[in-house]
Parts: sequence; C-alpha cells; structure tokens
Amino acid sequence: MPTAIITGITGQDGSYLAELLLSKGYRVVGMVRRSSVVTFERIQHFQDQVEILQGDLHDQSSLMDLMEQYKPDEVYNLAAQSFVPTSWNQPVLTGEVTALGVTRMLEAIRLLSPKTRYYQASSSEMFGKVCEVPQRESTPFYPRSPYGVAKVYGHWITVNYRESYNLFAVSGILFNHESPRRGTEFVTRKITHAAVRIKLGLAKELRLGNLEARRDWGFAGDYVEAMWRMMQNEYPEDYVVGTGETHSVREFCEKAFAFLDMDYQQYVIQDPRFYRPAEVDMLVADSRKARQELGWAPKVDFASLVRMMVDSDLVCLGGEIT
Repeated sequence: MPTAIITGITGQDGSYLAELLLSKGYRVVGMVRRSSVVTFERIQHFQDQVEILQGDLHDQSSLMDLMEQYKPDEVYNLAAQSFVPTSWNQPVLTGEVTALGVTRMLEAIRLLSPKTRYYQASSSEMFGKVCEVPQRESTPFYPRSPYGVAKVYGHWITVNYRESYNLFAVSGILFNHESPRRGTEFVTRKITHAAVRIKLGLAKELRLGNLEARRDWGFAGDYVEAMWRMMQNEYPEDYVVGTGETHSVREFCEKAFAFLDMDYQQYVIQDPRFYRPAEVDMLVADSRKARQELGWAPKVDFASLVRMMVDSDLVCLGGEIT
C-alpha cells in the first residue's frame, strides 16, 4: 500500500485527490494547519479513511517530522494562500506560504526522504500577461499578482531541486478548475451561489468585476487525475493541464442564470471595487503534452461544469433541481 501525503487536503483539489488515491488503494495522510476552526466539510464523507495530522508550510520542523515519520512514496503540495485578490492585501503572507513553503517542503524531502516523489501545484496565473496564446510548458511567465509571483517561485524552486538533487519533483501547471466544492469567494462559485440565491428570493443582485476576462475552465475532479499520472511517470516532467477552450466571466454568468431560467443582465452589476490592480485578460491551455504523454483528457465540458455547480448550490440552499 503506497503512502501519500496531501497538504491542503481540506481544499477543493485536496478532497478530490484524496478520493482518487483512496480508490487506488493508497494510505492517505492529510496535513492541516492548527487553527481554532478547521473545516472538514469537503472530506467528511471519507474522513474516517484518511489520517489527519497537523503541520504548517511556515514551520520547517513540522514538515521534517512528517517526512521522518512517514517516509511517504508521494507528496502532493496543494496548500497555498490561493485566492488571487487576497494576495494584494497580504503579499508577504502569500510569499511565505505559496513560495517559501515549497522550499521548506522540498528541504524536508531532500534531507529525510529523498526517494519521495513530489508534486507541486503550479498555476496558469504564472503566465499572467501572456506572451503567447495558447500557453504551453515553454511559454515565458509574466505574473500579474503577488499570488502569481509566488507560484513562479514555487515552480522554479521545484525545478531547481529536481536538477540539483536528483529528486523526483514535478509541477502541474493547472489552468482554472472548478467544482461544487469551490469556495464561494472564487468567481465561478460566487456566480452559481448568487444565481441560486436570487432564484430563491434570498438576494437581488450580483456584483462582479471584469466580465470580459477569459479563462480556461475545467472540472477539478478531472485535473487531480492528471496530478496522479504525472507522479507515475518514469522520469519527472512538468505539464500544462487545461481544456484548451476559453470562456468569459460573462459567458459563465449567462450560462448559470440560464439554467435557472433567468437573464443574467437583469441581476449582474459590474463594480469597479472588484477589478484587479493588474488584470489577467486571457488564459487558455495548450495541454498537448499531457494528452500525448500522460494519456489524460478532460471528461466534463464547460456547460456540464456550470450545470453541476448550479445544481449543487440548489441542493445546498434548499431548492429543487429541475
């Protein structure tokens, strides 16, 4: 039975990845930060099948203890300060966790468990002000937020440890991936949650920033399979993961409200308060390498993803799926 450690197991990606690994017979260990309130909502349906331990990407000693105790076969580093708007308000915290936290984990692996395979959650936000369309593994990075900058550091320190210490360390450059488990602070879930609230008479409007920003949106449950496949390779390589399709925030609104028989234009208001200081206008993946070498392809299309999220919010808020 292989052992895998997942940092960020209580998040969207961590919960889907844990489910996948359990289905493949792994012993799954989840690392969570010590706090007065820890939310296990996303993993409560399988929580008794995983081991939960305290650890923190701020704290080198806790990561060393984790590596020494488990000597895991695989580590998936999904923990981060991952909300882009917050990274402008808390840039130092974002750098400490999302950037330097990667170095701390890699150091723990290098010193105490060098045969462990390591996965780094890189992000399409690293491309930022894109230098080419679509974006692939060789596309230069041009991050446009403290979060994107921190992710670039995490990506390159992973490459550096792979090349310097011969570690099996890979980065998955994942484009936007959503699900019913997405936090309501993220724009996609903000849209579906608000649309359902408006439909049920619990809200009257939805305020958003740039409706023309375009993203490559896929289903998180599909993307964690790509993570796992990267870790089964004979040699460590980095991969771009995405659908290759791009849709605007406006299209997402239109689709979500239409599923509820509403016209988004009557309820969505553009609010300058929600614009980013530096906008990322268009991200779209060229994931040919992942499709050819990993045999990976997304299964859930854009419309099905939006419908899945709307239906889930209807159930959560006490409505009926039509």
